[in-house]
Amino acid sequence: MGPTPAFNPAGLPVREFFLVLLVSTAVTFLLTGLVRQLAFKVGAVAYPRKRDVHAQPKPRMGGVAMFGGVLAGMLLALHLPVLRNSFTISSEVIGVAIAGAVIVLVGALDDRFELDSLTKLAGQVTSAGLLVLFGVQWFLFWVPWGGTKTGMGQLIILDGDQGALLTVLLAVTMINALNMVDGLDGLAAGIGMIAALATCAFTMVLIAGKGSNAYPAALMAATLAGACVGFLPHNFQPSRIFMGDSGSMLIGLMLAAASTSASGQLDFASYGGKSTIALLSPLVVVAAVLFVPLLDLVMAVLRRTRAGRSPFAPDKMHLHHRLLEIGHSQRRAVLLIYLWASVLAFGAVSLTLFDVVTVIWVVGVGLLLALFASAIPRLRESRRS
Repeated sequence: MGPTPAFNPAGLPVREFFLVLLVSTAVTFLLTGLVRQLAFKVGAVAYPRKRDVHAQPKPRMGGVAMFGGVLAGMLLALHLPVLRNSFTISSEVIGVAIAGAVIVLVGALDDRFELDSLTKLAGQVTSAGLLVLFGVQWFLFWVPWGGTKTGMGQLIILDGDQGALLTVLLAVTMINALNMVDGLDGLAAGIGMIAALATCAFTMVLIAGKGSNAYPAALMAATLAGACVGFLPHNFQPSRIFMGDSGSMLIGLMLAAASTSASGQLDFASYGGKSTIALLSPLVVVAAVLFVPLLDLVMAVLRRTRAGRSPFAPDKMHLHHRLLEIGHSQRRAVLLIYLWASVLAFGAVSLTLFDVVTVIWVVGVGLLLALFASAIPRLRESRRS
């Protein structure tokens, strides 16, 4: 197995990306208070239902403030000499901004009027289609089977229709996964923050490598991470506002866009088929950062279809609900899911930087700790009995 690409931070625009993240954070934090007042005025308020865990009516539509933070970060990047590359390399960032505007509009309307599932799905597909039109699309990926004696695996090249279909499916899946996981204060914002930071770290590895055009993906991830960080103080338990579908769907869309931009266009052939982990790392990173919400989505769809219900029918059996049933508080349940997501996401990114065996051991220990922390209430009950 050959060495993974070396990560040399020298010359990387780390300070510029950090500045963009800070601006996105500050703008989102400041806008959230204004959006909260607007939500009350227009009636975008979440009243308690059986499946909800909040007892008092709370405003939603926080995704509007988050999108404002994302746009502010992108606007700043446009005026920074190095990060301007994000706009000159391709039109992906512009496409994400336009697609984000559409998905936030659909989400805001749902936050106010509670749209039916087909209307929301149409908005999601439209947003995903806009990504494809602006060049955010899968073109090729490597699989670990086939190949020749000189190299493992093979490179699968997608035509325009196949790549567009895969991109739309990934985006719609991610949008709905983040939408479903948004059930506790700070949960979706925290998962979005962790996933965006992990994706941003991975894109930095790509930028440090030769011939990488990962600036657009890095900018998407940095602005999204900042928006999530800026929203969390308003949303962490006890929250003052919910992000609503306008926020959760925006997070899903931008994570799908950043992942596709970074991984779908990576030049796998440059590795020469010598390093299996290096070749798999983009797909591993995508799978890891999306694992928790996707697992919750798959379990929800299977559970509802087996019961003869619609896959979009709401219930109170998501992962976070199960943690509450076990005996965890809202804050502890959210922090535990943060822990699971962090171990998986940053463990995957570490595969591109450090020795594989070391990473596997560290991730294994982290998962065992997360499992033990999750089972503490049950262990206490067994001791009492």
